[in-house]
Amino acid sequence: MTQGINVVGLYVRDQDEALAFYVEHLGFRVHTDVRNGDYRWLTVQHPEQPSFQLGLFKPGPPVHDAATAQTLCEVVAKGAMPPLVLVVDDCRAAYERLSGNGVEFTQEPIDRYGALDAGFRDPSGNGWKMIEARPRP
Repeated sequence: MTQGINVVGLYVRDQDEALAFYVEHLGFRVHTDVRNGDYRWLTVQHPEQPSFQLGLFKPGPPVHDAATAQTLCEVVAKGAMPPLVLVVDDCRAAYERLSGNGVEFTQEPIDRYGALDAGFRDPSGNGWKMIEARPRP
């Protein structure tokens, strides 16, 4: 029996805004974009990880009531969700490239724990850590 994680979801305040950020600024690709009434299933994927999708989901019906959706949006906007991690070969070069693409960083690359890392947020407030991959022994 084969098992694995296929989609991890993020809450976003505006799916079009999130889609533009992940595709135009980070270089992800659209995997699925379908609608069922007011509900939209929107996923993107990193070009080097075709078996994994990142869901860009707006809190609200049919999954959440209006009050819960509002609370979730507020929590995300405050940066209270755990950060996601983007692994890169060269943190400084990726920082320069993404900065040039309009990504606003919350932390420039610094050396911590023997690896370079930097931080940024998406337009909804979801935090990201960008960490330089360590060479394998």
